[in-house]
Amino acid sequence: MRNGRTEAPARELWLRWLPAVVIAGAFVLDVATRGGVNTFPLLAAAPGVAASVLSLGGTIATGVAVNLVGLALVYLEREPVRQDVAVFSSLVLLTVIAAVLNVQLTWNRRQLRTSREVAAAVQHAVLPDPPRRVGRLSVASRYEVAHEEAAIGGDLFAIHETDHGIRMLIADVRGKGLEAVRTVNALLGSFHEACHHRPDLPGVVRQLEDRMQEVIRRSSGAEAESFATAVVAELPPDYSGLRIVNRGHAAPLLVRGGRVTPLTPSTPSLPLGLGLLHGDDVVVDLFEPPAGATLVLFTDGINEARDADGVFFDPVPVLSRPLPADPDAVLDAVLRAVLRHTGGDLQDDAALFAATLDE
Repeated sequence: MRNGRTEAPARELWLRWLPAVVIAGAFVLDVATRGGVNTFPLLAAAPGVAASVLSLGGTIATGVAVNLVGLALVYLEREPVRQDVAVFSSLVLLTVIAAVLNVQLTWNRRQLRTSREVAAAVQHAVLPDPPRRVGRLSVASRYEVAHEEAAIGGDLFAIHETDHGIRMLIADVRGKGLEAVRTVNALLGSFHEACHHRPDLPGVVRQLEDRMQEVIRRSSGAEAESFATAVVAELPPDYSGLRIVNRGHAAPLLVRGGRVTPLTPSTPSLPLGLGLLHGDDVVVDLFEPPAGATLVLFTDGINEARDADGVFFDPVPVLSRPLPADPDAVLDAVLRAVLRHTGGDLQDDAALFAATLDE
């Protein structure tokens, strides 16, 4: 499932009423002061407000309403005079300008929507949904696109069942656009190959590091300065323990029965692509996932999502509530909470991946 947002934010719905509020406010103010306050600027502002939040028809209807309200106020207070012609001509001209602006804004939105649809299609082609069942794991994923962006992001996830166990990857490539897509594609292909041919988890990570280094060597400009934060996890065939290598990524969370355990790495490591700076060592941490537990992995579009005051989102309180042992329910809870936290829009793309171990 992509783009978990299912309804328009309440603030967008409220904005649609703003032109009517402006007109009503001007009318009430004029009547209350018996014409003592010039409400023409308020009436004149209404078509411009409508141009940004309503359709073309709504914008024109707002202009007509402004002129009718203006005429009503004139007849309530006095007899029309010649100077009123200039005033109402100005309102008509402002309505025409607002209609032209509305057409331009609508075209821009349509172009942006098309760009987002293309980006989403390419994203899905590069990053297909994982299988719903892998061994004893129930699997779910989400990809939430930042609505102010139309570029293809660099978030990725994957899961493979092999003779060496079940191996999982979540990563976030620096940057956006075609450069990020090339790196995502390279890492996904390398991970698939390494999962089946590397007998141990450090070998998988080293192959990802080598592939990232190769991408950097063959690149120029901003792409040559790329890197990718990543978490590579492994459940052996007997499900005896969860092995994790964290390369500069947000710590995964283990959720069960209202308890959340951050799987923090014992030793911090640099992201993929910067491995030459800290040698060839790969630190593997071992954790014990109880039956019924859900492993939750996410990119920084989640934990670095900010509210209006700049406060980062923390998924731990949300996951500390009683939730069913179901990866879909867990990810839906996180997405609803982070969208509430940000007011409906994410500042960056966010990938989420969850796997629940059967009881």
